[in-house]
Amino acid sequence: MKIHYLIRRFAGVFVLMSLALGYWVSPYWYLFTAFVGVNLLQSSFTRWCLLESILQRIGVGREPVHGALGRGDRSEARAQ
Repeated sequence: MKIHYLIRRFAGVFVLMSLALGYWVSPYWYLFTAFVGVNLLQSSFTRWCLLESILQRIGVGREPVHGALGRGDRSEARAQ
């Protein structure tokens, strides 16, 4: 899965979760909604997102490395 799809999903979940918590728990949770919005806005200008850095560091969203089998070379498959 592409990393930008994960970031959008996280942002959507965080916004919906903070809206629900703001409604049912405390209005201070709306500040978290504002934080997510500000983070999305600044990342559109700077092209840097903390969540993207975290996900890349732990290896989420990386494309698989295609070895010989991924390139159509079946010689290693026959040798095994």
